[in-house]
Amino acid sequence: MEQAQIETVGKLGATYGIRGWLRVYSSTEQAESIFSYQPWFLKIKGKWQQIELESFKQHNHEFIAKIKGFDDREQAQTLANVEIGVSLDVFPDLEEGDYYWHDLIGCQVLNLAGYHFGTVSELMETGSNDVLVVKANSKDTFGKQERLIPFLFDNVVKRVDLSTKTIEVDWDAGF
Repeated sequence: MEQAQIETVGKLGATYGIRGWLRVYSSTEQAESIFSYQPWFLKIKGKWQQIELESFKQHNHEFIAKIKGFDDREQAQTLANVEIGVSLDVFPDLEEGDYYWHDLIGCQVLNLAGYHFGTVSELMETGSNDVLVVKANSKDTFGKQERLIPFLFDNVVKRVDLSTKTIEVDWDAGF
């Protein structure tokens, strides 16, 4: 499967126990939702490889999973810190005004005065709100290489147009 069709939804952490279980760190809105997106792909040596999830469960305040064919601690350890991805096809359609993060990557960001900040390179979750990480265009008059712009709809983000891949923000160009 082409890498462009796979979206990262989390990563595997350290091993748990001696029977091949691994901690799972989800980047889905509801942590347990990561298990409803199947099949999983793991990014091993830079390439996505489909795997079969044998089992998963919540343990204390975290999730652990067992990957089929990884039956002991040593085998499972080879998957520690590996990204978990799923095909974009498994994501449900969203309502108007809702966006998946992958939809926003690559969008051009402009302010209300028409100043072109650059391109969204990633999004970060800060706890209080999501943040657009905008890689500055090469002619940034303020010498910025990157800007962090809060993804606060109505307050900061005024318009998202996925058809033109643009995001309009109420944000000072010098900030």
